[in-house]
Formats: sequence, structure tokens, C-alpha cells
Amino acid sequence: MTLDQWLSWLEQQHPKAIDLGLERAGQVADRLGLRALGCPVITVGGTNGKGSTVATLVSVCRAAGLRVGSYTSPHILQFNERICLNGIPVDDATLVSAFEAIRSVQGDVSLTYFEFTTLAAFHVFREARLDVAVLEVGLGGRLDAVNLVDADVAVVTSIGIDHTEYLGNTRELSAIEKAGIFRSGRPAICGDASPPVTLREAAANAGAHLVCRGRDFDFRPEPDGGWAWHDAHRVLTGLPRPRLALANAATALAALVASPLSVPEQAIRDG
Repeated sequence: MTLDQWLSWLEQQHPKAIDLGLERAGQVADRLGLRALGCPVITVGGTNGKGSTVATLVSVCRAAGLRVGSYTSPHILQFNERICLNGIPVDDATLVSAFEAIRSVQGDVSLTYFEFTTLAAFHVFREARLDVAVLEVGLGGRLDAVNLVDADVAVVTSIGIDHTEYLGNTRELSAIEKAGIFRSGRPAICGDASPPVTLREAAANAGAHLVCRGRDFDFRPEPDGGWAWHDAHRVLTGLPRPRLALANAATALAALVASPLSVPEQAIRDG
């Protein structure tokens, strides 16, 4: 089938557009060994700011000469935009090949459109031999298909009230779901300057190392139009002003600093 035919087919395969949970997609992921992508993974969740945080991460990683894959949703014009290698959407043939690989082991497991295409993204990234993969959570975090892969660095950009039928009708409940991407012994970056206490509790319960904006890192605009970023160990001044919210760019830098990647200061400035 062509890519368009695959996407039309996928829209008709599961009775619900959203069906949170990791069991079904996990079964199929295990059949292809897709829980490990062969590279460090940065997973980005949150209510607002996910897309610009991912964009910053990709741009800086590219400037550092790293081979980076990114998975985002939804797309704007073409589905291919969701799965990018070095900032470039993958071609139809690559996507069709990944879809065929997922379908070949799916059996009678019913997958949503998002679950199937998330597994396809994992397949593309594993085959691409990346230096880093940046994954954007689709909805929530704890039960989102992206969470099948353990993040080396997990990011929650902000916590608001959204998708209340799935995440609860308070910031406190939403924070628990979003913090589901945190992992024991690994950095958890929070870009929300006033996170609910439940986020801190979830990080502690997971054994993650929580790094919070306003406490462990922060930013400030500079009079000349640039901006500065700092944490407990370093200060970066005279950074070029990006065309997106500084809070999200600052959160992306905190994630990079906490990651196992080698990113020179000049790459941060160029990116």
C-alpha cells in the first residue's frame, strides 16, 4: 500500500481514537525489540511548550553534529512531519517499510492510530543508528505509547488542566499523569516554575532526580535583546534570542545539560 492507503487503513483499525494504556502496544513492541532505540532518549511531556522544547533540542543537537531523530504530533501538512531525522521528515518509503514491520508482528492485537505510528517511529529510529532520539508525548505521559521507551532524561514543560476525561480535572492529578515518564536514577526536568506538589512527590516516588526551573535552573532576558541561562554550575550569557518562548528554550537547555550527550557551548549558541 501507499502511505496514504496505510494511514486510511489505520484510521479504521481500532474502535477508539484514544485508548490509553501500554499493554497492547507493549506486546507488539516486545515482538520487535522496540523498547530500546540504541541511543539516549529525551522524552518531552507537558501541557504547553512541548513542540518548541523539542524544536530547541533538535536544533542544538544538530548544531553539535549529533544525528537526531524526533517524534512529534500532530502534523500540520503531512504525516511525515511527525517522524524526522536531523530535522527532515522521513520519506514515504521509510514510513511504509516501518508500517509493514509493525503489521508483520501485530497479529490480532488492536492498536490505535497513535500507538501504531508511535511503534513505527521507534522502528525508524532504531534502524537509523541515532546519537539521540527526542520523543514528544501525545497525551498525558504515564499511559502514553511513547512511555514504552525509558527516557534517559524526562521533561515536563508545564502543567495545566487539559484532557480532563483522561488526566483528571485538577493540576495535581494532571501532574501525576505527566510525571509518569520519570525514571529511577535519571534526570526529570520541570519547566513549570510552580509545579503542583504532586509532581515533586511523583518524582520522589519514582526515584528520579528532579530539576526545577526557578530552583535548579532559570533564565533572564538581557537588555541587548539576548538572554542568559544558568544552573548551579554555569552561566551562559549573550545567547541569541530564539523565535519561541524563552521558558521552553531554557527547559530544553536544562535537559541537554542533564543528558549523557556532549554538547559544546558554541553548539548551544548556534542551535
